[in-house]
Amino acid sequence: MMQPNLDISEMFADRQFQRNALHTRYLNEQLVRVLKTIGYDVGFQRAQGQYLFDRDGDRYLDLLSGFGVFALGRNHPTVKNALKSVLDSDLPNLVQLDLSTLAGILAERLIAHVPYLDKVFFANSGTECVEAAIKFARGATGRTGIVYCDHGYHGLSYGSLSLTGDKNFRDGFGPLLPDCFSIPFNDLPALEKALASRQVAAFIVEPIQGKGVNIPDDGFLADAAALCKRYGTLFVADEIQTGMGRTGRFLAVEHWNVEPDMVLLSKSLSGGHVPVGAVLTRKAIFDKIFDRMDRAVVHGSTFSKNDLAMAAGIATLEALKQEKVIENAAARGAELLATLSAMVPRYELLKNVRGKGLMIGVEFGPPKSLALKASWTMLEAASKGLFCQLITIPLFKDHKILSQVSGHASHTIKLLPSLTITQEDCNWITSSFDTVIESSHRVPGAIWSLGKTLVDNAARKSA
Repeated sequence: MMQPNLDISEMFADRQFQRNALHTRYLNEQLVRVLKTIGYDVGFQRAQGQYLFDRDGDRYLDLLSGFGVFALGRNHPTVKNALKSVLDSDLPNLVQLDLSTLAGILAERLIAHVPYLDKVFFANSGTECVEAAIKFARGATGRTGIVYCDHGYHGLSYGSLSLTGDKNFRDGFGPLLPDCFSIPFNDLPALEKALASRQVAAFIVEPIQGKGVNIPDDGFLADAAALCKRYGTLFVADEIQTGMGRTGRFLAVEHWNVEPDMVLLSKSLSGGHVPVGAVLTRKAIFDKIFDRMDRAVVHGSTFSKNDLAMAAGIATLEALKQEKVIENAAARGAELLATLSAMVPRYELLKNVRGKGLMIGVEFGPPKSLALKASWTMLEAASKGLFCQLITIPLFKDHKILSQVSGHASHTIKLLPSLTITQEDCNWITSSFDTVIESSHRVPGAIWSLGKTLVDNAARKSA
């Protein structure tokens, strides 16, 4: 029987100009409106590594990386070839009543990077890993409490949303999980007070908070782990964004010599093609969950351990190693931190640059000079954090750099480029930021005219 020849690339080319109409009709109309408003609807056609190309063939440097997914850049040949080999091999995928060879290999290689842990549970996404961690912690300890940090982000399904502090995500979806309590980031006394009840199953924390790129105090994570051990609470590192080399180490906790009871990975483990997540845990925890043969499948997910996802993870780890990608992240990140930090004394609107490796936050704040202060106050009254859009929009339009703020109402722009960026890319970033920030200090000027336009648009929509 002749098989139909479905050419997806031809379908993409034929219907690319209908993408706005398709999304407006069948998907998220509000996202279409947002992209049009800020001028980001340029119609990207293809991608290679850290670069995107629009419908006119113009090249952009991507500092979003799909929210940290593309550590290797887009369409990495090692990952593509691994996926092709799976598809060409007719493997017995997802038999369920069988054992996945590729899952065993990927688990072995992950544990080699985190040798103080013993077992791996695979999921389909970061938020599924957080859900699994909540269940594992409660099941292993017999406790119900979960402690997390203010401004943390752990996902948007119900369990993970219960540990996400931003009201913009939480409002309208309650009630969320009970017995979930927040503490301020970097506040050890607050953590000890919460743990002292001996009812807390786990403390789940991002080593570096994604929303704001908040860096822990030098002793916070190690002391938090010690407190958890003292009170019988599991220490869970959410490395979904920070892991896999993002901060210049395989795990961000390595910067502070911390060994968590569980580590959560996802995003860049996928190689950018097939969603995958992994919970790395101690054997004692794992064995409390899967403790009898009749509980062998007490927690799982239909598509976890699928061959394409496992192959993507194996290929990603191999590319990280062979191409010294993590070492590049450390070197390029140090350069960017130094050059961007050197701008702080020159610009009163630029307050701080912080980060580890290629997870960098560029923070802006209120100026002192009267002309700038009046314009800043106008923007803040209209929408907190709007000033950062006055930086990201010209970065995109005039300098072909894709970036975004680090969270709702944030004054920080987060840089999450592919870990493969070059010295030339770093020069592109710093010169572009320098030009745009300098322009923002001219009042009146094009940037503040853009700000007034955004404020007027917001006022018309709310009227």
